Amino acid sequence: MNALGIALTAMAIMTLTLTSADSAVKPFVETREQRNAKMAWWREAKFGMFIHWGVYSVPAGKWEGKDVPSVGEWIMLHGKIPCADYQKLPEQFNPTKFDAAEWVKLAKQAGMKYIVITSKHHDGFAMFHSKTDPFNIYDATPFKRDPLKELAAACAKEGIKLGFYYSQAQDWNHPGGAAMAGGHWDKAQDGDMDKYLQDVAVPQVKELLTNYGPIAVMWWDTPADMNQQRADMLLPLLKLQPGIIMNNRLGFYDGDFGTPEQEIPKADSDNDWETCMTMNDTWGYKSTDNNWKSTQNLERNLIDIVSKGGNYLLNVGPDSLGQIPSPSVDRLKAIGNWLKTNGEAIYGTTRAPFTTMMFDGRATMKDNKLYLFVFNWPSDEIRLPDLRTSLQSARYLGINEQVDYTELPGTEMRASLVIAPPSHPDPIATVIELTYADKPVR
Repeated sequence: MNALGIALTAMAIMTLTLTSADSAVKPFVETREQRNAKMAWWREAKFGMFIHWGVYSVPAGKWEGKDVPSVGEWIMLHGKIPCADYQKLPEQFNPTKFDAAEWVKLAKQAGMKYIVITSKHHDGFAMFHSKTDPFNIYDATPFKRDPLKELAAACAKEGIKLGFYYSQAQDWNHPGGAAMAGGHWDKAQDGDMDKYLQDVAVPQVKELLTNYGPIAVMWWDTPADMNQQRADMLLPLLKLQPGIIMNNRLGFYDGDFGTPEQEIPKADSDNDWETCMTMNDTWGYKSTDNNWKSTQNLERNLIDIVSKGGNYLLNVGPDSLGQIPSPSVDRLKAIGNWLKTNGEAIYGTTRAPFTTMMFDGRATMKDNKLYLFVFNWPSDEIRLPDLRTSLQSARYLGINEQVDYTELPGTEMRASLVIAPPSHPDPIATVIELTYADKPVR
């Protein structure tokens, strides 16, 4: 992950098609019905776990006793660490505390429906038993286990969808791999990028899509120096996993969903998108980063994103022992507790029929139900715009109290529903379920 992700927030994410008629790769042509069927689980899910874990968790943001001012997984580039020195880190990487079942149960407890984990980040170190190259967690470390194999089994057991992040272009440890932010700094990195793709990226992605059971998402990153010809080396591999979806960072191709990074778009969109975000300031584990977002902040981010039609991919960065930091665990459990009561207003919902809130909060919709998330109640009541549908009932989620509301003659310029605050509002968001005779429309 890096600043490039912020520049890749374009929401024009349509079906996987080619813009060149003479492409060497046949495009994935799909009807609207096929696309909707493929995306249905993802649109229902709303909330997933991003896991940035790799050998960069060993230095944990420090090199030769000094803090490297960057996010943890970029320490090799920002520290200009020679390949030979970085390649000694796996000897110190022995994550004996790693427990795939525990990670997956935590995601499930948090109310997350899918997991995306870094199978190989920009440092070129594979977090799986790759037969392509020995620079991997099984062959190069004392651990001698394949955590992705264990994670796949745990996800299957718990009914959690699994996706793989793979850095297809940037690779700072294999000759020919791309390097942003100034390019190569070590002669060992020099080489032919096409050869790197043919010899490393393509066979490793094939391994990932062949040896780990059903894979739901392919999450590419930073398409530095990618073009159609290079993307076409990788794209056909997705046919190994029927129904798999991919993000918009392969290069050349739009993908199935957009990926705003560390930000929430100001406006909603008809296209599929997913905000990925950290709980503190870094993706990979960094021992000095204690700038944790509050639980309220994280939960309101989820509400904001879902109300605009997006998904929330919230990151954890396990340490070199394989432990998810306790501040992350605490926040995830708190989010899960809130979702146990209010999840029906999140999962499988769509945008409300109005975009301008007449109160401090957000709104979602599902079938004939409208859900209001009130962050901060005004001194008297909240007001709802006029809807051309008959209100049947109103109730709070998680508050054992009747909703005190008044219906008014509605017009385009005034509220048609006025709701008084409960005696004990939820500090995260008070959720009100409004049930209408039909689908609520303006």
